[in-house]
Amino acid sequence: MSGKESPWWAVYGRYGLVLLLTAAAVQNSAATAGGQYLTVRTVAAVLCAVALVVRRLPWFGAPLLATAATALWGWPLVPLLLVAVFDLAARRRTAWAVGCCGIVLAVGTMAPPAVSLWRPQQYGASLFLLLAVIGGLWMGNRRRLVEALNSQVEHLRVERELREQAARAAERSRIAAEMHDVLAHRLSLIALHTGVLATRADVLPEPVAQRLTLLRNASTEALADLRDVLGALHDADPGTGDVAPAPVLRDVRELIEQAREAGQQVDLQVEGRPEQAPAAHRLALHRLVQEGLTNARKHAADAPVRIRLDYGPPATIVEIVNAPGRAAEHTAPSGFGLVGLAERVHALGGHLSAGPHGAGSWRLAARTPHPVPLEQNGSRT
Repeated sequence: MSGKESPWWAVYGRYGLVLLLTAAAVQNSAATAGGQYLTVRTVAAVLCAVALVVRRLPWFGAPLLATAATALWGWPLVPLLLVAVFDLAARRRTAWAVGCCGIVLAVGTMAPPAVSLWRPQQYGASLFLLLAVIGGLWMGNRRRLVEALNSQVEHLRVERELREQAARAAERSRIAAEMHDVLAHRLSLIALHTGVLATRADVLPEPVAQRLTLLRNASTEALADLRDVLGALHDADPGTGDVAPAPVLRDVRELIEQAREAGQQVDLQVEGRPEQAPAAHRLALHRLVQEGLTNARKHAADAPVRIRLDYGPPATIVEIVNAPGRAAEHTAPSGFGLVGLAERVHALGGHLSAGPHGAGSWRLAARTPHPVPLEQNGSRT
C-alpha cells in the first residue's frame, strides 16, 4: 500500500479481490492434492492472503512469501502472486516484480506436471505475469499523475487565496490613502478659520480664545499625523525613494471623457449631484467606473458601455453594463480588481455584484447606503 490513505471503496475492493483469489487458490490446491483441503498448500495460500492485506508488514514480505509458495506448489497459487507482482510494479519496483516472475518460471520448469506453470499452456503463466507487471506500471503511473494534479490544484487554490488577501490589503491601503485628501482639506479649513478667529482674540472672551488656540493646534497636529500615515501607506519608488502622491477626489466625468477620446462608446446617466454623496462613496464610485471601463476595453473592446450613477440619498448607486463584443488582443491577464472593489464597497456597508447580464452582456453594480446623520441617530437612541 502507498503511504497515502486509500479510499474506503478501494480498500474493501482489495480485500474482496484477495479473498476471492485465496478461495480459488485453496480450491485449486485441493484439486491437485486429491481433494484434501487441510494441507500445507492451503496454509500457504492463507498466509499469502494475510500478507497481501496487512499494511504493517514490510513491503517485500508479501512478494517473497507469494513467490516462495508459487515456486513450491505451482500454478494453484499463481493468482496471489499476480497481486503481489502488480503491487510491486505499481510502486515502481519493477526489478523486484520481474525477478519474482523469473524465479517462479525458472523453478516451474522442474515442478511436477500436475502443478507446472508450463502445462497445459506453455506460455500461459508467463503471459499472465507479464500482464500483471504492465497493469501495475500503468496503475502506478496513473495514481501518481492524479496525486500530482490534485497537489497542483491545491497549490493553485492556496495561491489564489493569497492573491485575494493581498488584493484586499492593497485596496484597504488605497482607501486610507485616498481619504487623506478629503480629511486634509477639511482639517485645513478648520485650522484656517480658527487661525483667523485667533487674530481677534482681544475681543473674544478668554475661555473662547483658549479653545480656539487648542482647536487650531489640534487640527495642525492632525494634519501632520495624516502626512506621516500617508508616507507609511504609499509604496516608495525603488529608484528615488519618493512616495507617490495621494490620489485626488476627481469627477467621474474625467474618466468617461478619457474613455471616449480612446474610442470607447460610453453612455452616461447621472441622477443627483456628487456633493450629495459622502467623499468615501465618491472615491469608491470613481474606482468602480474605472474598473468597469477597463474590463469593458479588455473583454468587449468594440461594444458600447452604459453607466448609470445615482448619488442619492438614501444610497450611492453605480451600474455599468457593456454589451457583448470582441476581446482585445494582447491584453494583460485579469487580476483581482473586483476583489479589491468588493472589499472597498463592503467596508462602506454596501453590496457589489458582477456577472453576466442578459444575452452575453456583463454588469457591474454596487449600492452603498448613506450613513445615518448624527441628529437622526441620536433621536433614535
